[in-house]
Amino acid sequence: VMENFFGTLKSELFYLNTYESIQELKKDIANYITYYNTDRIKLNLKAMSPIEYRAHYFPNKF
Repeated sequence: VMENFFGTLKSELFYLNTYESIQELKKDIANYITYYNTDRIKLNLKAMSPIEYRAHYFPNKF
């Protein structure tokens, strides 16, 4: 699962940008992780973001 995430991170973020510093890269990675978990819609999750999907199917857990 992590290999898939890092592959997606590299193709959608890292390879598309040029970074002047490690701090700039860290900031973009943190923002991407937030996007990946809260805003990114996945069709195989019934067109919900991962957080919406978990909250919908496990309402008492989150």
